[in-house]
This record gives sequence, structure tokens and C-alpha cells, in this order.
Amino acid sequence: MDTVIRQALRDGEKLGLRYALQIPQVASSGWTGSRSGRRAGSSIDFQDYREYQPGDDLRFIDWGIYARSDRLTVKLYREEVTPHLDLILDGSRSMNLADTAKPGAAARLAGLLATAAANAQCTQAVWLSGEGFQRLPNDNLIPSAWDKLELDSKRTPEESLAILPPKFRRLGIRVLISDLLWAGEPVQVLRRLREGAAALFVIQLLAREDVTPPEHGNLRVVDSETGEENEIYIDSGMARQYADNLAQLQQSWSDACRQSGAHMTTIVAEDLEQSLSELEAIQLLAPA
Repeated sequence: MDTVIRQALRDGEKLGLRYALQIPQVASSGWTGSRSGRRAGSSIDFQDYREYQPGDDLRFIDWGIYARSDRLTVKLYREEVTPHLDLILDGSRSMNLADTAKPGAAARLAGLLATAAANAQCTQAVWLSGEGFQRLPNDNLIPSAWDKLELDSKRTPEESLAILPPKFRRLGIRVLISDLLWAGEPVQVLRRLREGAAALFVIQLLAREDVTPPEHGNLRVVDSETGEENEIYIDSGMARQYADNLAQLQQSWSDACRQSGAHMTTIVAEDLEQSLSELEAIQLLAPA
């Protein structure tokens, strides 16, 4: 993990101390009320099941489910059903746009949200797209302790979902951080991310170069996923077409979010700190 990303995680961690994640009121989740503890088996009020995780008390494994499915599943009781954040990061190369603030802003935003989740007494998992989705090493620790946050995948998040989807916590809060700059089916992606969630938030993170159409003249463009290079000539008509295409892409994601019950906002990487009010407006963050 390069020094820019590492420092950005530290910066996001500090920035996140000012915020807390807003927790949706989901009556069926057991979150409403005191959320008084996380100790296994401290209450006889059964609430839910979840997949076994290393360190769980073996006394609470449902051996009947294991016998039927070969899956280790743990019974959850009232005090175990705590708020949870699944942070979903686009690890594709387009998020690592050279000579822009985009990669640093992605890491800073991730660090901020994880710290805000901790301030709200949430557990967390951080998923990075690549050859499928994988959890970041040390993602249950503070962001400055995370490892292997590399934005170098040739896969889009949609392709990663098809290879190996994340194992989300049911009734968790899910946040996707991506530039959304790929050709795909937003509705299908969002339905998969939204299924079983208490809430889904989509943060489109763009560099200023993504937002501003290129100027006139010859330009060499490189596909960040495939490495393919092309020489093109930019004129006013092509600049307008670029702006129109970006607007159509954003509208398609906005429409898909409405259909799936997700919340979406767009942030320019170079203006990240000035744009945090947008995350309050969609009820993702609140002042700590």
C-alpha cells in the first residue's frame, strides 16, 4: 500500500472524529432501543442468525444448520445485534487516476466513514473489488491499521460481484464508494447490494478531470482498466458529448437508486472536505 493511501487513511481517521454514522431505525433488526452490549448469550431473547466468524463462542453455533448445509451459523441474541457498516470500495484502476486527488480522497473518505461508524458503536467490514470482493486485512481495526488497499484492478465492481460477492451482514448499513464510470446495469448492481440491508448509500467520487470535459486539441487517452491507448482530437462538439454522456450516466445511477431505495450523492475529490455536508444531507453522517 503506497504512502499516499496510507497518509489519506490517517487523515480520514482524524476527520471522522467529528462525525458519527446515522443509524436507521429498523424495528425488525433489534437495533431500536438501548443497543446495550455485544456479549454472546447474555440474553435469552433470540434475534437472528449470522455466519460464524473466528473467535465466536462455539456454544452458540446452530449444529442443526451445520448438519443440513455444512455452514457454520451462529445464533444472535438481543445484545449481539449491533449496528454494522459494510464499506464497499471500488478497487478498479479508474479510481487511481494519475495526477489527481481521487485515490487519496477515496482512502480519506473510507477512513472517515469507518471512524464515524466507530463513533456510533458500529462494527465494520471493508470490501475491496478486484478478482471478486475481498475484505481488507485488519479492517476491523482503525483505518490507519488497514492493509492492502490497492486501486489497481482491471475488473469493474459489477464484474467483481459476478466472480465473488461480498458476504454482507444482514440488516447492515452499506456504503459504495466508486466513480461509477463503467458500462453496466446499475439497477442489477444496486439490487444485489441492497438485498438484506438496512440502508444503502452510493457515493460517486469523481476527480475534477472526470467532471470537466477535456480542452481542444489532440489527446492520448488510456483505458485505465485495459491499458488500451487511443489518439483522439477534442473539439467543442466532443466536449459537449462528453458532458452529456457523464450526465446520462449519473442520471441512470440516480434513477436506479430511487428504484432500489438507495441514497446517492456525487463528490469531487478535490473538494472532499467542503462536500461533507452532502453526506449529512443524505442522512449518512451526523456531527459527533
